[in-house]
Amino acid sequence: MMMQRLGLVLAAFFLAVSLPACTRAQDVAAGQAYFRANCSLCHDDSAAKANFQGPPLFGVVGRKAGSANYDYSAVMKAAGAAGKVWTKDELDTFLADPQKAVPGTQMPVKIDDAKARKDVVAYLASLTGGDTAQGTAETHQPATGLDWTLDAPGVHHRVDVQDLPQPFATPSAGNGPGYQSPPTGALPKVPDGFTVSVFAEGLDGPRLLRTAPNGDLYVVETGRGRISVFHNNSGQLSSERQTLAEGLDRPFGIAFPPGQPQVMYVANIGAIVRFAWPDVGQPQKIADLPPGGGHTTRDIVFSPDGKTLYASVGSADNVAEGMAKEPAGGVAAWEATHGMGASWDGQEGRADMLAFDADGSHMRTFATGIRNCVGLGIRPGSDELFCATNERDGLGDNLVPDYFTRVQAGQFFGWPWYYLGNHQDPRHAGERADLAGKVSMPDVLFGSHSAPLSFAFYVPPAGADHAFPAEYTGDAFVALHGSWNREHRTGSKVVRVHFENGRPVGDYEDFMTGLVVDDHTVNGRPVGVAVGPDGALYVSDDAAGRIYRIAPN
Repeated sequence: MMMQRLGLVLAAFFLAVSLPACTRAQDVAAGQAYFRANCSLCHDDSAAKANFQGPPLFGVVGRKAGSANYDYSAVMKAAGAAGKVWTKDELDTFLADPQKAVPGTQMPVKIDDAKARKDVVAYLASLTGGDTAQGTAETHQPATGLDWTLDAPGVHHRVDVQDLPQPFATPSAGNGPGYQSPPTGALPKVPDGFTVSVFAEGLDGPRLLRTAPNGDLYVVETGRGRISVFHNNSGQLSSERQTLAEGLDRPFGIAFPPGQPQVMYVANIGAIVRFAWPDVGQPQKIADLPPGGGHTTRDIVFSPDGKTLYASVGSADNVAEGMAKEPAGGVAAWEATHGMGASWDGQEGRADMLAFDADGSHMRTFATGIRNCVGLGIRPGSDELFCATNERDGLGDNLVPDYFTRVQAGQFFGWPWYYLGNHQDPRHAGERADLAGKVSMPDVLFGSHSAPLSFAFYVPPAGADHAFPAEYTGDAFVALHGSWNREHRTGSKVVRVHFENGRPVGDYEDFMTGLVVDDHTVNGRPVGVAVGPDGALYVSDDAAGRIYRIAPN
């Protein structure tokens, strides 16, 4: 009897000890799953401590705020200097409301659910240990045509699908660029016969640039939620920035409906809103956009007849690894209402090109399988929609090439099951054999991980004082933001895509280069491209906080 009692006591003791440990393990696992689905696009959680779009989080618990090797905002650096340390409680408070915890932080996303926050904090607290050993991994040389040391204005590049390596031919790198301010007087390189200058600086992460029908130049500072304008004065842009709107929710895209010069549409992360002049006031919501994080840029553009508003919505994560194998009700029923190749679960409405009537009604799917179309535009003189797309990560240095392409109704570009034709993503092998042979091929492939963002077709205004030579007319200029998922850097430049008879010829040419310092450091990251009323090309740089102006001598 005594032995039975002793056994019961010991069992109760070990159960009491093991249950909290089991619960902690479950919290960590749940936090890791949440992190992978919602945070891993912007933050590295590995011991490599790489800079992605946000700072590395390995070892964050116990670390002073703003102290990792990352270009933090001034307010985060100040918080660290004042003694703020990331305890688990501090992280929970910050994730509940970043702007309340550290006013002015660049962190745009909060976690409202208390259980999810607890799990994420538990996972972050588990990220401890030594740094990744240096110098032991195999060194992989850059692929031909992607060596940034050979970039220069006038250099041509061509990426052909038949030259692609197999998945995982190289490790998946975490090599986010560190930013270093350009030396005094240093400027990017442009072709002979052109001059580049700093048009504006001191901006807060300027991203999309868009020229209004009246020649005004609009700049979107997404992280700050602000849209500003540089006014057109008789064919020349004023150097004075005027704030148009503030307090917006991660704005990016801007569109001007044809024939309505007093109206502007703006794409926030979760909705399209409308401004009208002269009484700007509060914007009017026109349409909701699919919710969620991951890829958060939303670009918009009107069809030339003004009847259709297109919107690009990127995927919720890298490659939909958490998506169920089939949607409720089956694939056929889903595609009947969402389009061929449309994804489901948390990816519903994501990785899609959407279309609306001009008033924001009648939302429908225009094209699918486009992982992250950041920039949209209509080719001048046509009704053809073009898009600049960031393809998936994690398959090695030279997969998958990003692209610039025309997009037509009903097309499917492969994500997440395929890429560039019938290349199956090994993370979804065998899942959608029915889509084989139905994947559209893009027009122009860029070096993998170049990160094309915005673009502009070059058509100078009539009588522009600084128009480019005629051979540039009709070509596209694309901003390549630059890589993080390559061992050797690529991108961080503006390239020219040549057109003949209304079609891209397949290659691209360096136009503005010189921003890469080495494989780990850059002096700038181009985002927005626009043609000004003077005919000059304007390029935003969200790392340097600048807008560059490029014009013929």
